[in-house]
Amino acid sequence: MSEHILFLTGKLAEKSLCRVLQSIQPANFTYDVRQMGVSVAALMTTHIIENRLMNIGNASRIVIPGRCRGDIESLSKVLGVPVERGPNELKDLPAYLGQVEKKADLNIHDVQIFAEIVDAPSMSVDEIIQRANIYRQDGADVIDVGCLPGTTFPHLREAVQALKSENFMVSVDSLAPEDLVMGGTAGADYLLSLSEESLWIMDKVDSVPIVIGSPPGNTRSLYRAIEKLFGMNRRFIADAILDPIHFGFTESIVRYRNLRKRYPEIEIMMGIGNLTELTHADSAGTNAMLAGLISELAIQHLLTTEVSGHCRCAVREADLARRIMHASKIDNVPPKGYSHGLMGLHECDPFPYSTEEIKEFAAGVKDPNYRIQVSKEGIHTYNRDGMNTTTDPYEIYPHLNIENDTGHAFYLGVEHARAHVAWQLGKRYEQDEELEWGVAIRKEKQDLTQLKPSGSTMHTRKARKAKLKNRNRN
Repeated sequence: MSEHILFLTGKLAEKSLCRVLQSIQPANFTYDVRQMGVSVAALMTTHIIENRLMNIGNASRIVIPGRCRGDIESLSKVLGVPVERGPNELKDLPAYLGQVEKKADLNIHDVQIFAEIVDAPSMSVDEIIQRANIYRQDGADVIDVGCLPGTTFPHLREAVQALKSENFMVSVDSLAPEDLVMGGTAGADYLLSLSEESLWIMDKVDSVPIVIGSPPGNTRSLYRAIEKLFGMNRRFIADAILDPIHFGFTESIVRYRNLRKRYPEIEIMMGIGNLTELTHADSAGTNAMLAGLISELAIQHLLTTEVSGHCRCAVREADLARRIMHASKIDNVPPKGYSHGLMGLHECDPFPYSTEEIKEFAAGVKDPNYRIQVSKEGIHTYNRDGMNTTTDPYEIYPHLNIENDTGHAFYLGVEHARAHVAWQLGKRYEQDEELEWGVAIRKEKQDLTQLKPSGSTMHTRKARKAKLKNRNRN
């Protein structure tokens, strides 16, 4: 038997919700729609639902608006059926209801991230620990302590020991054998980068070596080092070195492919900083493509850096990218639809409502509060007095009756600026919500069990009204 779903909504969204549900064909469920006596669905709370929903009929589950606040677990117990939040936008409901088979869990991945602190020699131990904590929060598994050529690092041993005392996995990155020996004896878990000439270091330390060719792009040298390590019966990781674009990039990809083909079982690392740092393009897309290459070649380790300003989110991007690619591989589908976190500039469906649909919303508004929505045609601002559409926020101001309300003017200015950016770039805009920039912005998770506090402009408006009221009394 198909399930019966009860959808709860507000007055303004009721017609649109019914239209969306009617468009889902064939549907593997039956449904009822109930509007709960609030104008805007987002203003509905679980407390309102509990007080106003007298019966649920034969519903097997209830779907409430995505931004509905309150404790849905408690509401489920009261109503006796599962209650779940739907998507924020009604137009996303068909995809939400169509997810019969859950895709792979993004909590799972099969790539270890090394995050390099490139300028470690010029940082204090406390600063190194602070940076390491940020990288760990962003998804790094190993903190790579970088050693700069020709730069002394007198506190290298202290830095490694301090990181280990804070339960970090640590690698030391240097071409100087003395740095590698010191890092290894201090307790580093990994050493970058050894070659066939420096494998003698393995007799002095227990660290896992990451080996490269000598010079770095020399595959014959790399293969000789690998064979020696097989003979030493030591765990190791091989790195074929990814070169920058126009400096051997394509050939370096071939090296990785050949390395995997020649040694199907060994652990391999790819350092991606030569692409992300030395290509002035948004690093999220670069990280996604490289994570796909890493996934196809079954590479187990990734080394990344955050030196250039445009790479300041590289660890977070690499973390999400490895999870998406792992899920995609498990599901045997292209890496599409798992997360929007790597899509900072654009979105797949930025304008869910047409101008005609927004006009319908506007026709149902009976109060003076301004609503703002965005379609392909522009920014639509409306209240009970009508709707204005523009592509330039400055043009809307003369039509707003806010000359004597600075708080409201400020609020509407902020919202129209957000709407303008969303329209220009092709992004989702929701009034009273910040634009989504993917993992480029470190955002705190919203607590949907609690109502959002009133903004400062709302407090200002209330204070101004109270002041005018007192003045009139006197």
